[in-house]
Amino acid sequence: MKLYFPPSHYNAAYRGMVFPLLKPFIKSESFTDTERKEIYGVSEQDFTFTEFLEEADIVILPMAWNYYVKTKQENLAVSFIKECGQLNKKVLALNIGDFGVKVPSFNNVILLRSGGYKTKFENHEFCIPPFIEDPLKKYFSSDKIFLRPYQKFAVVGFCGQANASRVNAIKEVVKTSLRNLKYYFKLTKEEPQQILSTSYLRASVLNVLQEADGVVCNFIFRKKYRAGVTSNKDFHETTLAFYNNLKDSDYIVCVRGAGNFSVRFYEALAMGRIPIFINTDCALPLDSMVAWKKHVVWVEFKDRFQVAEKVKQFHDSMTEVDFLALQQANRSLWEDRLRLGGFCKGLIKSDLCIYK
Repeated sequence: MKLYFPPSHYNAAYRGMVFPLLKPFIKSESFTDTERKEIYGVSEQDFTFTEFLEEADIVILPMAWNYYVKTKQENLAVSFIKECGQLNKKVLALNIGDFGVKVPSFNNVILLRSGGYKTKFENHEFCIPPFIEDPLKKYFSSDKIFLRPYQKFAVVGFCGQANASRVNAIKEVVKTSLRNLKYYFKLTKEEPQQILSTSYLRASVLNVLQEADGVVCNFIFRKKYRAGVTSNKDFHETTLAFYNNLKDSDYIVCVRGAGNFSVRFYEALAMGRIPIFINTDCALPLDSMVAWKKHVVWVEFKDRFQVAEKVKQFHDSMTEVDFLALQQANRSLWEDRLRLGGFCKGLIKSDLCIYK
């Protein structure tokens, strides 16, 4: 299957907004395929690009829609998408950031985003996972997970920011409300968010677990994101503490952050751990292909105060063999379906990319 993107759209000054699959291929001529595989986990053998739009089976909009909004070039993106539509070409587009921006609807666009609210997704919107480095290789020089033995009590881990202060919760709610008003008054295209203090939500879920019998809590509380560190040395130390917390736990509490998604969710899977997924109307990748409720402890938002019971029920339902197998299955799911190469290959070969 041949891919095409218009090179003239690419802007190196906004490389953080480049469509993820293009990053490994828009490189200097000295960049080798060995480096591409090492850094990005994809090879030039995995994808075929053409220089001609007419030859393409699928087209990629090179920059995230946020870029076209920020640089006031939405018309450039719209005209290109319409040109592709006239040629019966599907276009992969990206909406990034914690909040995302409002994107017009097109019949020939597949819009990918990490956040947003599942019940508000249009038919052309789908979830893309955050693409993270392999923590086992980066922090533990290993490609095999640290298998946890089955024990009577589930060990629940969390390392991060949580704040039970009602004053802080009110500040977060006010901040979100003001941001939403800017959208409704057409002062920004950032989409409105649920009125919610996410740090308070996290703290309340953790508190329920701490007060429950039958689970062991392995929590490290941070007052600020990444503990507020600024130096590379401190950043490495806090990141290593984060991944050690995952390594030394069975289940990991995963609650949305500023945006309605959790990077920790994917970090837990990469470590072969079992996420405790608090569903705040989240979208998950490949939800028509992956039986997510078999891989995570699924807790609806309305049931968040029963999180400890949900964890115990899930844990008690497994044998030692089941428990070990699920750790391996979660790691394999991340490796095969949620890394850059595997996710993009699966997406491009799916029915979504067939022009209808």
